[in-house]
Amino acid sequence: MEKHDYPTLGEVLYTQTLTNGLRVLIVPKPDFHETYALFATNYGAIDTSFVPIGETEMVQQPAGIAHFLEHKMFEKADHDAFDLFGETGANANAYTSTTRTAYLFSASRAVDQNLNTLLDFVQDPYFTDKTVNKEKGIIGQEIQMYQDDPGWRLYLGLLGSLYPNHPASVDVTGTIDSIATITPEMLYQARARFYHPSNMTLTVVGPVDPEHVIDLVVANQATKTFPASDSILRGVDWDLDKHSVIAHRELALPVVRPKVMVGIKGQTKIVDDEAGLKQQIATRLLLEALFGDSSPLYQQWYDAGLVDDSFDYGFEAQRTFNFATLGGDADDPTALIDALQQVIAQGVDQPELTPERFERLKHAALGKYAMSLNSMSSIANGISSQSFGAVNLFDYQRLLQNVSFEDVQTAARQLFDPEAVASLIIYPTDGEEA
Repeated sequence: MEKHDYPTLGEVLYTQTLTNGLRVLIVPKPDFHETYALFATNYGAIDTSFVPIGETEMVQQPAGIAHFLEHKMFEKADHDAFDLFGETGANANAYTSTTRTAYLFSASRAVDQNLNTLLDFVQDPYFTDKTVNKEKGIIGQEIQMYQDDPGWRLYLGLLGSLYPNHPASVDVTGTIDSIATITPEMLYQARARFYHPSNMTLTVVGPVDPEHVIDLVVANQATKTFPASDSILRGVDWDLDKHSVIAHRELALPVVRPKVMVGIKGQTKIVDDEAGLKQQIATRLLLEALFGDSSPLYQQWYDAGLVDDSFDYGFEAQRTFNFATLGGDADDPTALIDALQQVIAQGVDQPELTPERFERLKHAALGKYAMSLNSMSSIANGISSQSFGAVNLFDYQRLLQNVSFEDVQTAARQLFDPEAVASLIIYPTDGEEA
């Protein structure tokens, strides 16, 4: 077991990779009363094409299958895993993103029992035609719920404009038509490929003894057999093609006010290493400097009635794609798009982008990061979300301190490309697509 000390943070991270490939990450927090654990796989909604384990040919599975698999893992032949956690007073949950699936629990007692439950139910699949068909109706209702959410339609519609040829443009839940084709055989195939221990990590944060946790996990895994694992071949590749972007689209939905979102498709690969995390930090500082609610530009637009409190920005960097989003409710969405495009066209030459403002925002970001370490769920999710890369949550402070004003300027040059911009407006009518 390796011990990684972070003295300036007062944190210690223990890691060990088991013989079956499972990577275990442990953060002891003796002053906390609860333990938080996440069992995650490097498999998400975009991973619909892959070479199954032990085979040589690529297969194409339906959109939404990773999320469908997450739902079905809890149900067994004679019980539901949620009930096992509930018997000890633990809270359990799971989620699927574009690139990851995670199963988790938090508990203040019976931690060993819950850790075994977590490992066992995820590694013991049970799918039948009857249970799969029943789930199609449940997830179909979830899909319809998202379709009725204008904010989600705005976001997903923009992704469709940025990535028309990439699975990131499809909802994590899939579509009614795509999930209708899912079979138990497909679920077993995806689970065998991506739920192999060598493609998974277990993160445990709380008042635990690292040696004891490792002993428990080793003993648990020793009772199971797994096929030999080969390298995972995925069908989805990086999409950095700005020429595929759909510049503008409009929808008409029953909303009170128009909604608008502008997206910028990333043109550089951002991977899970120190350079990648540093680039993400610099990009987020850039967006905060220009579009945060304390920026001169935001105040100017707010005073002019161009934006309101709903205006926000975001930046997402995932395996094979990254993008920025800007927008909110707007009485004059076209004017807001024009204003945003003007800022993007200016590139690095932004009057709001000054060394003094950068230093203030950097100091504020360091304070916000320090506050996040008071939350066990923030630590666990942060460590787990980066557990498949070469950096972790505790590297953030050092990398943030090392980000320079020149790094932020470089981020502006890399991100702000007028040809990589898409915009979407939702107008308030009762119609459908305009």
